[in-house]
Amino acid sequence: MSQTFKYPLQIHFLMIVGFGFTKLSAEKGDPAKGKIDINNNVSIKDVKEDDFSFGKDKKQNVLRFIFEFTSKYEPNVGNILFEGELLYMEEPKMAKEILADWKKDKRLSKDLMAGLLNTILTKCNVQALILSQQVNLPSPIPLPKVQINAPAEKSYIG
Repeated sequence: MSQTFKYPLQIHFLMIVGFGFTKLSAEKGDPAKGKIDINNNVSIKDVKEDDFSFGKDKKQNVLRFIFEFTSKYEPNVGNILFEGELLYMEEPKMAKEILADWKKDKRLSKDLMAGLLNTILTKCNVQALILSQQVNLPSPIPLPKVQINAPAEKSYIG
């Protein structure tokens, strides 16, 4: 069985050449009472063409994906907001296609979007975990917990 993608999936992880945050924000709101719902969201806000320098006199065109990550703690317990950019290098012809698709209808192919969002989520979840601890909010991602079970009652049959 063969599957064809518009942008080859196996290449996407190898072509990310830069990642950085442009905004980090964590706010604690009302004291937590009862159940807290944590909603995480990530989205691509814009795609731009840019130059990336590889040392002296070597420039390469890259795509700059502007993203936003949010964790909202409801009801009004707090929020975390990150903005940033991911630099992605691609063959010039493919880069122009990706950019044209974005300009046309603000969409990316599913396979490209999956690779980008997974990378963004990995980096943002780590940072969100750190910031949530600093402002005393619950972790925005589930963490493993030790479960201690009560010993079973021993019964004697004799």
